Amino acid sequence: MGKVVERADWFELILEAIDEAIHVVDDQGMTIFYNHNAAKFDCLQKEEVIGKYILDVYPSLTEKTSTLMHVLRTGKPIYHSLQTYLNKNGERIETVNTTLPIIEESQLIGAVEVAKDVSKLSALSNRLDQKKRIHDAAGVEQMHNFSSFLTNDPLLNEMLEKAKKAAAYPSSVVVYGETGTGKEVLVQAIVHESDRKNQVFIPQNCAALPESLLESLLFGSVKGSYTGAIDRKGLFELADGGTLFLDELQAMPLTLQTKLLRVLEDGVVRRIGDAKAIQVDVRLITALNMDPFEAVKKQILREDLFYRLHVSSFHIPPLRERKQDILLLSRHFIQTYHQQFSKNVKRLSEETKQLFMAHHWPGNVRELKHTIEHAVLMMPKEAEDITPSYLPAHLRTQKLEDETPDASLKSQVSSFEQTLIQEALNKHQGNIKKTAAALKIPRQTLQYKLKKYADAEI
Repeated sequence: MGKVVERADWFELILEAIDEAIHVVDDQGMTIFYNHNAAKFDCLQKEEVIGKYILDVYPSLTEKTSTLMHVLRTGKPIYHSLQTYLNKNGERIETVNTTLPIIEESQLIGAVEVAKDVSKLSALSNRLDQKKRIHDAAGVEQMHNFSSFLTNDPLLNEMLEKAKKAAAYPSSVVVYGETGTGKEVLVQAIVHESDRKNQVFIPQNCAALPESLLESLLFGSVKGSYTGAIDRKGLFELADGGTLFLDELQAMPLTLQTKLLRVLEDGVVRRIGDAKAIQVDVRLITALNMDPFEAVKKQILREDLFYRLHVSSFHIPPLRERKQDILLLSRHFIQTYHQQFSKNVKRLSEETKQLFMAHHWPGNVRELKHTIEHAVLMMPKEAEDITPSYLPAHLRTQKLEDETPDASLKSQVSSFEQTLIQEALNKHQGNIKKTAAALKIPRQTLQYKLKKYADAEI
C-alpha cells in the first residue's frame, strides 16, 4: 500500500510541476484535482475549488460553454478548443483547452482538462488593432535593409539583387532556408525596399500557436462564433495596405492553408462565424525552414497554395555552404558586441579562426552570433583576441575530438577541467578567491591545479 501512495504522490508532484493548468472533475462535475497553475489563472486558492461543483466556482460558464461539462455530457474528447471566462478578479481569461473523458471499465467516471493561457496573445492582437503597428520614420530606420545582409558569396549577392527587383512589386514572395540563416532579415529588407515600407508590417510564426487560435488570429472572429468569442479583427484586416509575414508556413495546418489560398485568390477575408466578406489589400510574404518542394512532397504544404505563392522565391544557403562569410560575419558581430559591452575585443585568434572554419554551424548565422556574444561576455575587459578558452563548451569539445580522437579518458577529463578553470578565471578576472568559490573547491586546491597545469606547459 505504501508503494501505491508513494506513486500517487509522485503523479501529483508531476501534475503540479507541469506549466499548464490541469483540472479534473468526477462524473458529477465535482473537482477532484486542481493544480497550482490553474489556481494562478483563476486567482483562486485550491481549497476554493477542490470538492466544489465546477459551475459554482465559475459562474460566468454554463453547461453549454464549459468544456469540462460538455465532455461529461457527451463522453467525447475536445482538442485545442478556445474558451473565454472571467476569473475571480473579473479579468477576461482566454485559454486553449484539451478536455478528455476518463473511462474505467467502459464507464465515464470523470473528465480532465489541460488548459494553456493565451490571454497575453489575445491582448497582443488587441494592441495590434489599436496601434496597427504602422512604422513611422524612426520605425523604418530600425528595420533591416539590404545593406544589413552581409555576404561575400557571389551566388547569394546575385540572389539579393533579384530580391531587390522583386521588392518593388506587390506580388507574393517565398523565402526559404534552414533555421538561423537570416530569412527575416531578408524579408524586412524586401519590405524596406518596397512602396509599403511606411505601412503596417506584421510578422507571425505559424508554429507558435494551435490551429484554433491561429485561425482566429489570422482571420478574426465575431461574437458568439465560439465559446467566449468577441468581435476582433484578424491579422489580414490589421495588415490592410501593408505586409503580412507568415514564418514557418509548413507548420500551418492544411485546413488553414485552404482558407489562406481562398484569401489570396479572392482578396477578401471572412471572420470566423461571419458570412460578410471584407476586402483587404495585403502583400503576403512567407518563409519556410525547408525546401518548399520537399514540403509539398511530404504533404505538409498544399501544392496549389505553393504555386499561388511562388511568384518569387529566394533560397538562403546554410552558413557551412558559404564559408567565406564566417569571418566576415564574425568581424561584424565582434564590432557589435565590442560597443555593446564596452570591451576591448578586436579579433579572433588564429586558432579560433581554424575552429570556426571547421565547425558545421547547424544553427547557422544565429549560432555564430550567439557564439561571439558568449565569448565577448566571458572575456576580461582588456583582452583583445577571442581564443578557444572563451568559446562555448560544445565548440571546445569538437576541437578536442578532432585533434585527439584517441586520447585517454584521463587526459580528456584533465583537459576539460583545465578549460573550466580557465573560463572561471576569465570570468572573475583572475581573482583566485572568487574563482575557487565559483568552482566550489578550496582555494589551495585551485592554486595546486594552476601550478600543475603551468608546470605541464613548460
